[in-house]
Amino acid sequence: MRAVVQRVLAARVEVSGEIVGQIGLGLVVFVGIGKDDAPADVDYLANKVLGLRVFADDEGKMNRALGDVGGGLLVVSQFTLFGDTSRGRRPSYADAMPPERAESLYEAFVARCRDAVAQVATGRFGADMRVVVDNDGPVTLLLDSKGQRSARSSE
Repeated sequence: MRAVVQRVLAARVEVSGEIVGQIGLGLVVFVGIGKDDAPADVDYLANKVLGLRVFADDEGKMNRALGDVGGGLLVVSQFTLFGDTSRGRRPSYADAMPPERAESLYEAFVARCRDAVAQVATGRFGADMRVVVDNDGPVTLLLDSKGQRSARSSE
C-alpha cells in the first residue's frame, strides 16, 4: 500500500458538488492499494499514519501524533498512486489492485483508523472526487508498506 499524507488545517471531499467528508486540523491520507497488498499492509500503513509525529509540541518541534492533538483523519482512495510512467507519458496502472478487490482493503484501513481516532472521514471509493486541502507547513510525506516492511525485516 502507498499513501501520501498531508498535515492540514482543514480538508474536504466533494462528489458531484456534495461534501461527503471533511475535517479540521488533522491528516489527509491518499491511499493506493497494490495488486499484491494484504491485511499486513493495512496494519503497517495504519500504524505508521496513526503514529506519525508531525504536529508541533510546545517548543515548536514536530513531536506530536494525531491522537496527541485530537486531530481528524480524511482518508481518500487513490489508485493513481500506483501509476507507472517509466515507459512513456501515459501511466500504466497494472500494479494497482482491481477495484473489486481493493475496496475491502481500503475499508479495512478506514476501520483500523476508526479504532484509534475519534474523527475519521472518507471520500467515496471509486468516485470522481474533488479534494480541497489546506496543507499546513506544508508537510507532505510518502509512505509505502512494501519498501518499509522489507527494509525493517533486513535489519
